[in-house]
Amino acid sequence: MSGNTTGTLFRVTTWGESHGKATGVVVDGCPPNIPLSESDIQEELDRRKPGGHAASSPRREEDVAEILSGTFEGKTTGTPISIIIGNSDARSGDYSRIQDLFRPGHGDFTYFKKYGIRDYRGGGRASGRETAARVAAGAIAKKILAGEGIKTIAYTLELGGVRIETISMNDIERNRLLCPDIKAAGAMEKMLEKARIKGDSLGGIVEIIVSGCPPGLGEPVFDKIDADLAKALMSIGTVKGVEIGAGFKVAGMTGSECNDPITREGFATNNAGGILAGITNGENIVMRVACKPIASIEKTQQTVDIHGESTTLSVTGRHDVSVIPRIIPVCEAMTAIVIADHLLRQKAIV
Repeated sequence: MSGNTTGTLFRVTTWGESHGKATGVVVDGCPPNIPLSESDIQEELDRRKPGGHAASSPRREEDVAEILSGTFEGKTTGTPISIIIGNSDARSGDYSRIQDLFRPGHGDFTYFKKYGIRDYRGGGRASGRETAARVAAGAIAKKILAGEGIKTIAYTLELGGVRIETISMNDIERNRLLCPDIKAAGAMEKMLEKARIKGDSLGGIVEIIVSGCPPGLGEPVFDKIDADLAKALMSIGTVKGVEIGAGFKVAGMTGSECNDPITREGFATNNAGGILAGITNGENIVMRVACKPIASIEKTQQTVDIHGESTTLSVTGRHDVSVIPRIIPVCEAMTAIVIADHLLRQKAIV
């Protein structure tokens, strides 16, 4: 098992490196006759691509998606869908100075220990560049879900210690941080600028909501839908923690506080986050992910080289100050991929 493929019926395999010729994805198991065009995929990729924010990497990738197979006359055919996204603005020379050094916070050390070789140009396969392929696959998953009235949306909940106080869904797309609280977004922008000036980076929290999901999705024991969602989200390089529903707050609750009362109209509360015993209950699925600060920073850090010799390192080049907001469409994509897979699995047994 190479770990490059996820899913049971809706299977997604990504490929490519940060500074290779291209990155891409193969999606197998997509049902036929789903309307799908390159513009559908491009719309999602445009939300993720670099260069759209003062605190984001100045690397200018157009992220143009080209569908190579699996569609005919604007619809899926049921055969594998292959998508390629070219890398047009890779500057590998930026990394020649640190080719023998392990960057703190990156996968350099662990990849080298696992394979005995590593692509030092931007992190290779471990780069956030790989997530473009996930977003492309997520666009396909979203098309499947849209046909069932299921919608996935994510937004910035917290950034640099600034947390939202209000939620206005209409405001999410009205600011560059995809934040539902305009006032909080302004404070977050100031925190990003301060970190950029200091040569540092910031972490944050993304909240993800799935609405319109029917009850009954998920499998017993090892393929619980919350387990699969947590794994999918944790597979994103920046994510270090996942909460579902009340999350870690349940540890401080009593049973009577945590349980969601059931009425004739539905559940009175949603501490379960839309999932009970690993199966959806029809309420909104609510999740949060903790995203670590960007590892590539200009501040001097201690490290070692490939020979074990101690040294210091300041990472220069083109890097984001925070994974937010670019990580948000990635979180939506991974969520949609899991939901689509379990939707197809459910359809196979009923």
